[in-house]
Amino acid sequence: MSNIQQYQYPKVSPSSQHGAVLIVVLLFLVLIILAGVIAVKQSTTDLRLATSDQINALLLQSADNANQSIEQSINGSSDDDIYDDMLSITGPFGHFILDPDSSDHEYVFCFRPRDRFFNISRTTILASTGTVLGSDNGYCDPSEPDDYVSNRNASMTQVNISLTPTTADTEAFSSYTIGQDSSSVSSQAYIFDINDTAVLPAYADTEIGSKNCFAQTSRVDTVTDSEDTIGGCMAAAGVPSTVIYEKASVENLSEGTECVKFGTGTGLLCTLPSS
Repeated sequence: MSNIQQYQYPKVSPSSQHGAVLIVVLLFLVLIILAGVIAVKQSTTDLRLATSDQINALLLQSADNANQSIEQSINGSSDDDIYDDMLSITGPFGHFILDPDSSDHEYVFCFRPRDRFFNISRTTILASTGTVLGSDNGYCDPSEPDDYVSNRNASMTQVNISLTPTTADTEAFSSYTIGQDSSSVSSQAYIFDINDTAVLPAYADTEIGSKNCFAQTSRVDTVTDSEDTIGGCMAAAGVPSTVIYEKASVENLSEGTECVKFGTGTGLLCTLPSS
């Protein structure tokens, strides 16, 4: 005789089902989606930071390369052609040293390290009023492949050189070499402000309307609006840029050395180019 009892489970009506499992699943899906969004944003931020670091490193290297090339040309052999170009009356330093009316000028050229970094026939001289004296082909041009520092056509560097203005704190006769005739041009040490502006033109247009940012001055003390300077104009245009400022002293040291040998020397051995 069988004593097995059968149990009947209570039936659950559809109206009594509240969907708790469905709600929990949806909550998990929402949490997963939020975590994914946060991860994507974090990855994008990291990528932007990495790209920004690469851009800054590239611009800094491009601008510093111009400074090093200029220093080597001046401190190198006086027999080199680049030495004559830099110190001739049409060069970036000789223009100020040999021309007495050039104290308020600004000498501009595009740095081209793939050939001779300085082309004496492609320069621009700006007066203090912003007027171009002579040619205006010294500015860097993003449409010119030769104006970029490398074949990648990524960055370009423009060099602006001017005399350091004197101030009330400037020591009298501090620029003259001791023991030399003050009437000699080469007896003076000239202090220059060198501004190297490296930019990435591929990121944005280097012009704001009809204003060419490369044609703006580098002397911030001569303008009231920051957009009238090359660095401020590039920032307003959204062009990644870096400006390196260097103060350089150019003095004919070799000539001064020969003149203090108690009269045993042969006079002024080194002279600056006259043309």
